[in-house]
Amino acid sequence: MHEMAIAEGILEIALDYAQKNDAARIERIGLLLGELSGVETDALSLCFSSLVQGTPAEHAALTWERVPLMGRCHDCGRELRIRPQDYLCPDCGGGMEIIGGREMRVDFIEME
Repeated sequence: MHEMAIAEGILEIALDYAQKNDAARIERIGLLLGELSGVETDALSLCFSSLVQGTPAEHAALTWERVPLMGRCHDCGRELRIRPQDYLCPDCGGGMEIIGGREMRVDFIEME
């Protein structure tokens, strides 16, 4: 289950940030998760809750925003929301480049 490794990374980032900012408690951690990130949020939440016991993040809420899959046409430059199987621009037929939707990162950390 790669969600455990992801949860460990999130907690490490949050604890490091809290330590550098002399925070006693982490309130909320916000993530950006792209459509193609492959993260199962239920599994991630379960893994995270098992890791935070006894840490400054013990009562932290883990939240996320899903980032849609976005593409840009190599020929006409149009940017639009796409599906994983969309390789061609619907306007000109040019090849599409993925420009968003693979994100998997900590967006913010709220702490006291």
